Amino acid sequence: MQPFSNMKTGFVSAIKKRIFADELTKLRVKHDLWYNAFEKQDGNKVWLDGKKYLMLSSNDYLGLGYDPRVKEAARQVLDVWGTSPTGSRFANGSRYYHREIEEQLADFLGKEACHVHSAGYLSCVASVSCFVGKGDVVLIDRNVHSSLWEGVRLSMASIEKFGHNSPASLEEELSFVKADRKKMIVTEGVYSMEGHVCPLDKFVEIGQRHDCFIVLDDAHGFGVMGSHGRGTAEHFGVQDSVDIICGSFSKSLASTGGFVAGDQEVIDFLRTYSKQTIFSAAINPTQVAIAGKALEIHRQEPGHLERLWKNTRRYHALLSDLGLDYWDSQTPAVPIVAGNKERAYFFAERLKEKGVYANLIIPPGVPPGKDLIRTAMSASFSEDDMQRIEEAVTHASKALR
Repeated sequence: MQPFSNMKTGFVSAIKKRIFADELTKLRVKHDLWYNAFEKQDGNKVWLDGKKYLMLSSNDYLGLGYDPRVKEAARQVLDVWGTSPTGSRFANGSRYYHREIEEQLADFLGKEACHVHSAGYLSCVASVSCFVGKGDVVLIDRNVHSSLWEGVRLSMASIEKFGHNSPASLEEELSFVKADRKKMIVTEGVYSMEGHVCPLDKFVEIGQRHDCFIVLDDAHGFGVMGSHGRGTAEHFGVQDSVDIICGSFSKSLASTGGFVAGDQEVIDFLRTYSKQTIFSAAINPTQVAIAGKALEIHRQEPGHLERLWKNTRRYHALLSDLGLDYWDSQTPAVPIVAGNKERAYFFAERLKEKGVYANLIIPPGVPPGKDLIRTAMSASFSEDDMQRIEEAVTHASKALR
């Protein structure tokens, strides 16, 4: 028998061989596209390799990440609660501030209850995996986030994929599912890579006819969509008809963490049975304080939402005038589709020449042939910032001609 040490060496060699045979890895090594570590940040400006850039890929939609009131809330809570609850909510980690933010979020979303996690990924996984199991059916939009796919995988439910944002495809898939089976529809409100808004009102109508439980991941719709920024369900007027709304603090709320909101009995069930909830550490006080203060400002000062959409409309118009493919985005999440890795890379480099940084996204983050530069609008962008963005994108567009 081969010694274990030799087996281990052979395994490692095989892994290395597989990794460096991968075209994606070779591209990243060649162009140094691994995780960029920014050296400094000041509002929407970042420093990389000693150079200053305007950040055009942040998810800080409402521009509250550097609001003095938000930063002060984080400082104050440290004196009261320390740095961490050092335990799960199920054990010793529950604190009064958890209940406060959950009540505030439930009220804002028009739901009876809410539960918060230390990561949005956990919230999305739990929103699916906790409520279905073997023998049940999940009908899922092909383009949803990895966290939702992970939730389906863990649930062991049967999977029926329907066409992206297609009510007709959803209806067709449901026609093959027996009426007495437990069914869940999983969709996103706003798709972060495409900038698309799901036809939630149509999905809700179909779901009600077929007795489906509906899960909405609104990470990129929360704070952005709807007349009050309550999200995609508000935008379509269907808050009461969506069973679960989950999302993240790391976009409009300028923090990190996640939430799951729904009826009280649904949230009680999640708290009792969700492994992501029971076996993960409770969210720390600074994350909650930041999210809570950002939510308060968002509710009291609608100007942030108005400025976000003003900048978004201006940016969409620029891309249209330049003839750039922005995947029919309807939201502040705006891709610029290059079509292949090389064109996307050179577009991003031309942006940097003008002092603007944006994320390069290639497969498997997007489908083959949809290699893109992922940009996003923010309420933090001033007139000077918008002019710089316009100059940089105009300059970079030459890389795609």
